[in-house]
Amino acid sequence: MSDTSIPLFQVDAFTNQPYAGNPAAVCILRQPENVAWMQAVASEMNLSETAFIVPEKDVHSFNLRWFTPITEVDMCGHATLASAHILWETGMLPNEQPVSFYTKSGLLVCRSNGNWPEPKWIEMDFPSTPEKPIPIPEGLQLALGISPKYVGMSQFDYLVEVDSEETVRNLKPNFTLLKTFSVRGVIVTARSSAPEFDFVSRFFAPAVGINEDPVTGSAHCCLAPFWGHRLEKVVMKAYQASTRGGVVKLELLNQRVLISGQALTVLKGTLIAGSGSLTFEKPDERQLK
Repeated sequence: MSDTSIPLFQVDAFTNQPYAGNPAAVCILRQPENVAWMQAVASEMNLSETAFIVPEKDVHSFNLRWFTPITEVDMCGHATLASAHILWETGMLPNEQPVSFYTKSGLLVCRSNGNWPEPKWIEMDFPSTPEKPIPIPEGLQLALGISPKYVGMSQFDYLVEVDSEETVRNLKPNFTLLKTFSVRGVIVTARSSAPEFDFVSRFFAPAVGINEDPVTGSAHCCLAPFWGHRLEKVVMKAYQASTRGGVVKLELLNQRVLISGQALTVLKGTLIAGSGSLTFEKPDERQLK
């Protein structure tokens, strides 16, 4: 890029309060960049996901990719929410204009229900990823320290149902053991003990560099059909019970899940290290003495 200044934002997603929900970085690019550079930026940001968005020829469409500190992922809800929030908040798109993201998980469309800068609800149209029952994988009970009521597997993750919200909240997994399983992550869930929520969950993904993700939109693509069937509901409200915590609204629609959340920008800046090719120079040993 001839101009190496790249707009960079940090957004707290699935919350209307700063320093809660799930933080994501959003980089707005003018053209596609190489994977090594994007991975290096994501590692530098050291958040659960960094999103890179590039405008398409259609002014309302963007290419969107997501990176954890160690790898690219195929689906991420909270960084999609953060990206849409930034496009509307900065005026790159008018508030009433839906945004279309072309991603590794297909076309994802986001819609806003209000004006900025107040934290409005943003609705994301994601594919449903229902789980199928499986035998309890060897070592999973030891890694989680609990006895599951049910274990299933979705396209990306294990889903583990436990007996109560208290069990979900008190989990202290062995992340070293969890990292050995050949899935993206492990969703642990139970019915909510609070009347304002239908269910609660937590999400652990040490295999992709995230011991615990604060609020995981993509996990709800599996949780929504799972709990929708058990609760006989189409519209639900969920709480992800991490330390930061976050609220997720859900609606089942054919083979899709409408995931809604709020977001707040907590940091605006400029990434001044240009892209190009990555080179690393050996430091002068004299300067290290």
